[in-house]
Amino acid sequence: MTTPIRIKSISEYHKALDLAPAKHPLVSVIDFAETCHSDYNDISVSFDFYTICLKRGVEKIFYGQQQYDFDEGLMYFMSPNQVLKFENNANIARSGWIIHFHPDLLWGTSLADKIKKYEFFNYSVNEALFLSDKEEVILNDIVKNIQNEYESNIDKFSQDIIISHMETLLNYAERFYERQFITRKITNHQILDLLEKLLSDYFNSDDLATKGLPTVQYIADHLNISPSYLRGLLKTLTGQTTQQHIHDLLIEKAKEKLSTTTASVGEIAFELGFEHSQSFSKLFKSKTNQTPSEFRADFN
Repeated sequence: MTTPIRIKSISEYHKALDLAPAKHPLVSVIDFAETCHSDYNDISVSFDFYTICLKRGVEKIFYGQQQYDFDEGLMYFMSPNQVLKFENNANIARSGWIIHFHPDLLWGTSLADKIKKYEFFNYSVNEALFLSDKEEVILNDIVKNIQNEYESNIDKFSQDIIISHMETLLNYAERFYERQFITRKITNHQILDLLEKLLSDYFNSDDLATKGLPTVQYIADHLNISPSYLRGLLKTLTGQTTQQHIHDLLIEKAKEKLSTTTASVGEIAFELGFEHSQSFSKLFKSKTNQTPSEFRADFN
């Protein structure tokens, strides 16, 4: 794998793609069609700044476990130092926009800390945001306001106004992601089915005793989605965190062993991946309001 090309500033990005000079050193709105150059096909780049992109003209997108063809607007978000791979196709007509903004733009503003809560900046490309026409119009208007502001005469109000528009853009994106979790129920429930099978196979193997509880990263890797996406999906569809979901399934497995075997509580704890039986008993009681021994006694 070749080392990604690193682009440190927005002005450097403009130069690299032969764009007109940047009108602001810390933020730029770019016509997506202008970034598609054959010279940049099949290369990887890393930016020292944030990227938000809305584009049309993509052949196929992998979303979760499935492949789709989309004509709607497709939106993705990147934090600094993430890697993006260009795969240009000269036969595809493209449209849309890209916003690049440097972390320095956020200094001294509420968005400097708040931006960390927008988990979609950690999503991978197969977890992009798919927009309806109405949603796209809303975001296009906000982006136009950002561009108009930094292209006007810069004054002491400019940063606050740009940041305000940026927060509005991100808040709408968060709303639309929440909608996406709900409207793509078939895909999301298929992921839940795969999750249930993955955990069931894991709990019925020797992995619990030898490796302990599966981590969120382990589950996300096996489902081919990011931990952030998995967390958001479970929170929307079940109201639980990934860890809570794992623990609930673990308790069901524990109940099965307590009610159908004569193994001691300590042995069951070990089989379920606990190094100390006290930790198992504490979790069991927090979930059932009974100790493992009290639960077992109900079946005698």
